[in-house]
Amino acid sequence: MRIDIVSIFPDYLEPLDISLLGTARRNGLLDIRVHDLRQWTGDRHRTVDDTPYGGGAGMVMRPEPWGQALDSLYAPDSAAARPHLIVPSPGGHVFTQDIAGKLASEPWLAFACGRYEGIDERVVDEATALMPVSVLSLGDYVLGGGEVAALAMVEAIARLVPGVIGNEESLREESHTGGLLEYPVYTKPPSWRGREVPEVLRSGNHPEIRRWREQQRRQRTAERRPDLVPDQGMVELTGALAHRKDLRLTSAQPGDAGELLTLARACWLPEAEEQGSFEIPALTEDLADVQRWMADWLTWVVRMDGRIVGSVRARRAGRNFDIGRLMVAPDVQGCGLGQALMQHAERSAPAELTGFTVFARAHSPRHERLYRRAGYRVSGHSQFGGVATVELFKPRRTEAG
Repeated sequence: MRIDIVSIFPDYLEPLDISLLGTARRNGLLDIRVHDLRQWTGDRHRTVDDTPYGGGAGMVMRPEPWGQALDSLYAPDSAAARPHLIVPSPGGHVFTQDIAGKLASEPWLAFACGRYEGIDERVVDEATALMPVSVLSLGDYVLGGGEVAALAMVEAIARLVPGVIGNEESLREESHTGGLLEYPVYTKPPSWRGREVPEVLRSGNHPEIRRWREQQRRQRTAERRPDLVPDQGMVELTGALAHRKDLRLTSAQPGDAGELLTLARACWLPEAEEQGSFEIPALTEDLADVQRWMADWLTWVVRMDGRIVGSVRARRAGRNFDIGRLMVAPDVQGCGLGQALMQHAERSAPAELTGFTVFARAHSPRHERLYRRAGYRVSGHSQFGGVATVELFKPRRTEAG
């Protein structure tokens, strides 16, 4: 693969000559050429920028040197191969592992590293008429120039070129492979500062290790990048909603906090009125409280006609999976949605956990009946926020029993 990079700071790209990329260059797998944009300027000051039309702060990179730079990379009037031009920019499409994989199959890439307020837009328009062009962003932030982005993209792309990575098996279970993050990894010693390597990894049971790793990938993705978690399937309900085919379970997003707050109040107000007390955590929280606990809990939602009609949350609590805030909108209760949410939360527990716990308000027969039907039994009593609660526990069933 040939890669050309044009920048006004060519020294910035020196890291491309070390580590895996440096080895690949020396072995002839990568032909990386770094160019100084200023060699295509025509004045003694080697000017590459000017003030923006329409006013505003900062400077804009002039089109003339960029036009000559691109012309020099290929013969404009030739039918020869032309590069795929990558323009790193915070205003571009987000660069992903899938994009890296597609670009790794191309024979020739070129990177145009902008600076200041960016490159005159006519350069991109001109290039688009002559070659494939992709404007790509590393993420939702702004850098001082395109060099850092080019370094990151070149490494992400080049390591996928056959032969660059010595053991290509290591590419099969990485973060973003299959849309999930990578599982946690460990090495010797087995015990370090009182922290143990998970027992399953020392068991030698490779099928179980594979199951554990897959579970960890899903768990980590749900915790750290819920936006990457795919649609987790259609929820099939009974009764009046049995015909609905649009009820799907997904991970909650930060923007769902307001709806979850509203749903909580709709679910717990009848109980508060029945009990004669509104001192229930779900009713005393505000939006900031919901946003805080969403950052600490795995949370799933079910939507119907665009609104959230059900939700449940869960998190690790020692050797158990603590499941809570089970909510079903009053107009869809009695259709099996609560049971479906509980079952999903239980299936999502990390493989090494041994049981499930839920907390319900004391003297709430409706909740106790729901959890008892799901296999939970009272294991203790406590106070939460001044409210008497009961703890219910359910052991996790193994494949053997």
